[in-house]
Amino acid sequence: MKVRESGMPEEARWAGFFDGEAAIGRLLGATVHGDVLEFGCGYGSFTVPAARRTSGVVTALDIEPAMIERVRGKAASLGLRNIRAELRDFIADGSGVAATSQAHAMIFNLLHLAQPLPLLREAHRALRDGGVLSVMHWRSDIPTPRGPPLAIRPTPQQCRQWLEEAGFHGIESVDLQDGCPFHFGLIGRR
Repeated sequence: MKVRESGMPEEARWAGFFDGEAAIGRLLGATVHGDVLEFGCGYGSFTVPAARRTSGVVTALDIEPAMIERVRGKAASLGLRNIRAELRDFIADGSGVAATSQAHAMIFNLLHLAQPLPLLREAHRALRDGGVLSVMHWRSDIPTPRGPPLAIRPTPQQCRQWLEEAGFHGIESVDLQDGCPFHFGLIGRR
C-alpha cells in the first residue's frame, strides 16, 4: 500500500530539499554498531550515508521497483556491499526482518500515512533493546517546496505521542535546520 501523497519528484530536485549526509549525521551519529532498517528508501538519499556509518547491513525497503533498482545501482557503483535493497510493501506485510535484530530504524517522510501506529510498532518490533528509531518529516508549521498537504502533515508533538504509544521512550528532538530547514527530526529508544 502506498502512503497517501507519496509521489517522488525527479532525483535532482528531491536532493535539493535536504542534505542527506547532514541529516544522517544528526539522526544516526558517527557510527551505528549493527544493522539499520530503512522504511521507504526512495532514491537512497539516506541509505548511502547510513551505509557509510554502520558496521552492519542497511536493509532499504520500498514499494517502488524503480527506487529499489536505483538504490542497488548506487550501492554497486559506490562499492557499498552492506546495502540490501528490497522491494516490499512494509505497510501491508511488515519489514520482513527478525524481531529485535536491528540497531537502528529510519522512518523519513512517511508518518503522514492514515494510520502511523502500525508502522511505528513494526519498527519497535524490529529494534533490539536499546535500539534507536529516527524520524524525520516535513514541517507542518511552514510552507515547504515539497511534501504532503499541510493538513495531513503530523506535528512533532503528534509524532512524539505516536512514538510513546508504540512503546518508544527517551524521545528527543533533533535539530535539522542546518541542511534540512524544511524538516523536523526525532529519535526514540526501544
